[in-house]
Amino acid sequence: MPVAATETGPSPNRTLPPSMVERMTLILDAFDAPSTRLTLEQVAHATRLPRSTAHRILDQLVRLQWLSHSPFGYALGTRALRLGGTGGNHLELREAAAAVLHELQLRTGMVAHLAILDGAEVRYLDKVGGRFAAVVPSRVGGRAPAQCTALGKAMLAWLPAEQIEDRFRPGIGRRTSRTICDLVTLHRELGRIRDRNGLAFERGECFSEISCVAAAIRGPEGPEAAISLVGDAHTALERVAPLVVVAARQVTRQLYPMVRPRTAEPA
Repeated sequence: MPVAATETGPSPNRTLPPSMVERMTLILDAFDAPSTRLTLEQVAHATRLPRSTAHRILDQLVRLQWLSHSPFGYALGTRALRLGGTGGNHLELREAAAAVLHELQLRTGMVAHLAILDGAEVRYLDKVGGRFAAVVPSRVGGRAPAQCTALGKAMLAWLPAEQIEDRFRPGIGRRTSRTICDLVTLHRELGRIRDRNGLAFERGECFSEISCVAAAIRGPEGPEAAISLVGDAHTALERVAPLVVVAARQVTRQLYPMVRPRTAEPA
């Protein structure tokens, strides 16, 4: 399809991909990770397509659910995530948490995570961070043992005891010298988290040089996900902990407006 002379972008002498399929592929290739978010200008720059062409194709990709659009830009949508096996069924959760994660990262300079509980593991749905993000060995779609991450413990704390027993029946593995490796200790730790109204800490339990604080996003049936901030082993987590609690409650209110915050131990 010929490019209109009024479009802004690359030089008119540059040969653009001749087919719509090729142009769509160029745009989708710009999203090199499930957590990537790009503005219209960034997409146009990465693909070298005229801005108006990129905008028109982005609109079509959003309409067909290959991409999603929020005030923070474009991201992979339900169809693309489903093909990649990285959490397409949690698109609404990711979108609800996107602004909160970015705000946490901007205010603290730390790495913000969104994760769900999957058996005895957590699965990362999103990761937002600056220069420190490369040091944190997590990735969107990746997993980690639930009992040695603040994310996992924040969610486990609101499950009935029998569910926790079932999840860890095969055994609990060790990641570092500080990893919780038995159910008795794990139950004590989860009790302390409930006493703190759901605030979970982890210092060197999953990776020796990393510390983390997390709080759960809790729906009508129990914990749906968790949000965390990650720093190095010397980070004063208590200073940023209130921000994590507020963030989790913001997402909870957005997704489940009828659910009131609970502080008591579940039955």
